[in-house]
Amino acid sequence: MKLCARSVALLLAATPFCVHAQDTELGSVLATASPMDDPTLGATTLDGPGLARQKTGVSDSARLLQNTPGVSLYGAGAISSLPVIHGMGDDRVHVLVDGMALMPACPNHMNSPLSLIDPSQVGSIQVYAGVTPVSVGGDSIGGTVQVDSVPPQFAALGQGTLTTGEIGSYYRSNGHAHGVNLDATLANENVSISYSGSSAQSGNYHAASDFKAAGPAASGRTWLAGDEVGSTAYQGNDNQIALAWRNENQLIEFKASVEHVDFEGFPNQRMDMTGNDSAQFNLRYLGQYLWGDLDASIYRQNTQHSMDFGDDKQVQYGVAAGMPMNTSATTTGARLKAEIPLSTRDLLRVGGEVQEYRLNDGWPASMTTVGGMGPNTFWNINNGQRDRFDAFAEWEAHWNAQWMSQVGVRSDTVTMNTGAVQGYNSMAMYAADAAAFNAQDHHRTDHNWDWTALTRYRADDTQSYEFGYAQKTRSPDLYEVYTWSNMSMAAVMNNFTGDGNGYVGNAGLKPEVAHTLSATGDWHDVAQQLWGVKLTPYYTYVDNYIGVVRCSSSACGGASNVSATSGFVNLQYANQTAQFYGFDLSGHLSLGQSPRFGRFSADAVLSYTRGEDLTTGDNLYDIMPLNAKLGLNQTLGRWTNRAELQVVAAKKDVSQVQDEVATGGYSLFNLQTSYQWSRLRIDFGLDNLFNRAYSMPLGGAYVGQGMTMSEHGVPWGVPVPGMGRSIYTALAYKF
Repeated sequence: MKLCARSVALLLAATPFCVHAQDTELGSVLATASPMDDPTLGATTLDGPGLARQKTGVSDSARLLQNTPGVSLYGAGAISSLPVIHGMGDDRVHVLVDGMALMPACPNHMNSPLSLIDPSQVGSIQVYAGVTPVSVGGDSIGGTVQVDSVPPQFAALGQGTLTTGEIGSYYRSNGHAHGVNLDATLANENVSISYSGSSAQSGNYHAASDFKAAGPAASGRTWLAGDEVGSTAYQGNDNQIALAWRNENQLIEFKASVEHVDFEGFPNQRMDMTGNDSAQFNLRYLGQYLWGDLDASIYRQNTQHSMDFGDDKQVQYGVAAGMPMNTSATTTGARLKAEIPLSTRDLLRVGGEVQEYRLNDGWPASMTTVGGMGPNTFWNINNGQRDRFDAFAEWEAHWNAQWMSQVGVRSDTVTMNTGAVQGYNSMAMYAADAAAFNAQDHHRTDHNWDWTALTRYRADDTQSYEFGYAQKTRSPDLYEVYTWSNMSMAAVMNNFTGDGNGYVGNAGLKPEVAHTLSATGDWHDVAQQLWGVKLTPYYTYVDNYIGVVRCSSSACGGASNVSATSGFVNLQYANQTAQFYGFDLSGHLSLGQSPRFGRFSADAVLSYTRGEDLTTGDNLYDIMPLNAKLGLNQTLGRWTNRAELQVVAAKKDVSQVQDEVATGGYSLFNLQTSYQWSRLRIDFGLDNLFNRAYSMPLGGAYVGQGMTMSEHGVPWGVPVPGMGRSIYTALAYKF
């Protein structure tokens, strides 16, 4: 019996490949599944040539999602963007990398899960932007991004030994970014050994030469060193070794990967990453039995993370000794999923997941005497613990050729705790907050429930409709609950959003509970080649949304902090009520072909999201304004060409409580061309062709040259500038 039975083709997001003794690359069979057997109900899948083309122009794996309907990106470091789905990002989006539910280990979330895999290593991506099935994951309310690395390759039957691989390199003019990558595999019919490695680095990028910062405090000045955007440089590398064994009914795969970041600047944070070492170990088993299919995995991640002022910020802050901040964390997890065909109509998925997360976040003293940052270590979080115990059941039914349904329930139990803390010293500015925090009972347990219901109706070969409802729940993370100091200096270091403000935790936070309604209409020609239009409206209502209120204690500014209408402020997390609504519209159209000029096609994506705080009447922070992308494609023999127009409206609905700065509308024009030989591929591209100056709507507050009010510092009111014109080229050779 082979592992490619119908039940494996129906696996939801957990099994990106199946086993055939004659296949050299696992994964080919899923492409043959019929529309009614599509294992990605409610998902958008990125793979194949389209994904390969996107890899050539990015060093950040999150940017592979930038053309996906409903997805935008929070600006952070150049290789650490955070995906946002329908206005909700960061921890609200469940991110899986090769099945591992990894978590950031940083008070600024600099080492996000997608930063742990290089774009060259990505084999496929699935994005659940509406209703996420319970079998895909829990502890999130904004959707799911599942990234899988390139699957293992085996020799064909009778081939003997297979040796194959790819080597590539790229260069981008803006920032002089460059990098290399290597993938190599040695395999026979049953055993595969592979290595993948990459290295990437860049200097600071440059905005358009006529950039003028927006905002009331900018007064028309650029606040840049020329047109250079400070704290945007980076340097790092990734390495992975994978071992795989198979027979006709089983596959075992072990992966060990190491990421090392020498430096990464963050233009919207007070700190820069001065080092990050992360090691992941992942063991996975896939098997088929007479009763069904089994998918099991265990994984572990160890992270050592450090921050301080980089060169661009050091002088402005005037702290000669710097301000070191160190974080260490371990994540250990296990997942088990079984898929059991109950009949030709019914399919049952059951499983569970456990995860243990440990975090220590300490800031070593930068002076030996009693003062603002000495002589003791500041314990931001001491022995933080966050553990999950999950179980789920999901029933999928194919009622007839037109109707299918999927319903599921998931139980998530989240327990958290932490130890005693201390400030840099026992002076009053630290002692009172530390004593109050240490006197509390820090242990908490949340019992969360998810419910999902999805249905698809295929009216005929040219139209189908999906409808879904979900209740999804997320418990707060350790930083939202346990950060304790009201002092501005400490508060501004605990910031996920990049808005320049300070944040203080709240031990009384309740889990967020989101209720989502989503529908999708999909219209296309019979062969799905000539034209297609897809429309997805959605609405999400969130109970106990973890928003913010102004901190009122004297340590964080008191009355003046509460009433400020400009400048950076200090905030505390608080439960509120929120709603999100909008739509995604996408389409493609064949424009014809000729022997002389080749094949032409067009594609477009239009997205709109609105986020509102129903408790205060305020706008929610960092909501992407109306935006669209239009693409014109040509294929002529070995040539593939693309011209793309990106249009973004002005961001006017800004958060008052966070003193968010509005940004203007803009349009960017990009070009890309590639030529493919049998083994060699060459890509050229030009981003922001007309060198348009703009501010990134989700880029946050620019503090890339330090944060003072001096002549050379950066005041409040300056958003992070977007990148100016950049020319890039990439080469890839397969062997």
